[in-house]
Amino acid sequence: MAQPEVRTESVGTVVVAGAANLAIAVAKLVAGVISGSAAMLSEAVHSVADTTTEVLLYLALRRGARPADARHPFGYGKESYVWAFLAALFTFVAGAGFAITHGVTTILVHEHSGDYLITYVVLAVSFAIESVSLARAVRQVRAESRRWRTTPRRFLHLTSDTPLKAVFLEDSAALIGLVLAAAGVALSQLTGDELWDGAASVLIGVLLLVVATVLAHSNISLLVGRAVPERLRGEISEELAGLPAVRRIDTLLTMQLGPSDVLVAAKVDFDDEASGATIEAAADQAERRLTARHPQIRYVFLDPTRSGDAPEPGGPGG
Repeated sequence: MAQPEVRTESVGTVVVAGAANLAIAVAKLVAGVISGSAAMLSEAVHSVADTTTEVLLYLALRRGARPADARHPFGYGKESYVWAFLAALFTFVAGAGFAITHGVTTILVHEHSGDYLITYVVLAVSFAIESVSLARAVRQVRAESRRWRTTPRRFLHLTSDTPLKAVFLEDSAALIGLVLAAAGVALSQLTGDELWDGAASVLIGVLLLVVATVLAHSNISLLVGRAVPERLRGEISEELAGLPAVRRIDTLLTMQLGPSDVLVAAKVDFDDEASGATIEAAADQAERRLTARHPQIRYVFLDPTRSGDAPEPGGPGG
């Protein structure tokens, strides 16, 4: 059985996002300290949180792609969801927590120091860099959605590639956060009231809470053992039902073992006249057909079983 490989494109997307966030975090932090803007400081922590998240997502991709061994016969795919969940948790605690707390403090204290020019410059540069990172993620999302013959929105909702999903959502949130920060700073400058700057910081925190919650929920679902999307399940069922000597599929179970690993197990009712050799050949053919059509399927287990309406030995009519 082929072993999982590191998803090179996803790794590239994560690395690009991480490098962009690190550069942006430094620029925002300098601008936030000089200007005293709560929204800018919140954005700096937002970028630090995103950078840490990218490191955790990189670990998720690398460690999740380790080959199966005696202690972990199905591989380490689910470990990628553990690291991705920790990344979401870090965003929730560090990013959102600081942004909301600092924003509320600014609203209450109403203090601001320094000028606004450096804030606007850093926000504009950050927007351009984040746009480049998001563009790469968007290209990958579109390519994957075409491969799965679905819409980008539905792909993001159902995908098990949580690192890609995390980068897309975080970069999108980063651009929205930059717009909120710019609006808050501009309104504070125009009105002379730091309420707007603090409010922008709080909104950035709420935005991070939403992103972190979505990612955490997705990773928890995958850690528990989520089935494949309904369309893929239907295609698997059709492939199995089309095998020679197969009368019906009584039970079909699937589970996402990792971003690119799927397990398929089914109870199959074969023709009563089918020999052992025929059943073995059908099982082998099932694995070859399924893995050829869906490379992410790595394990296929078929359990020959009698139909539910067939009499049991020794039972009524037996």
